[in-house]
Amino acid sequence: MIEKEAIKYCSQCKTEIFCHIQDIEKCACSTIELTPETRKFLTKTYFDCLCNHCLETIHKKVAAANAHSFPTEKSEFIEGVHFYKEGNMWVFTELYHLLKGSCCGNGCRHCVYGYTE
Repeated sequence: MIEKEAIKYCSQCKTEIFCHIQDIEKCACSTIELTPETRKFLTKTYFDCLCNHCLETIHKKVAAANAHSFPTEKSEFIEGVHFYKEGNMWVFTELYHLLKGSCCGNGCRHCVYGYTE
């Protein structure tokens, strides 16, 4: 079998990467050790191939989210952690979206799921 390698671009940062279409074990991304939590998060995203740097960054964000819980009451929201203010509007952070557990598909400014309209 002839191995096929494709030039792709990281769907997060647009860095050129080489994808081994026929043998994922040969891809550079297979060298990154990800926790089950990070793997589960990635299944909920809109990302295609990611470079190792972006995979590591996402892995760190998922690990950092373990120190927080999703706010369900207004009193549980922490400014600077879950949101920040622009005028009298709340802008939700990447952490908030990650803790939410899924993408709403609204094209949020700090979407961690890779959704684009």
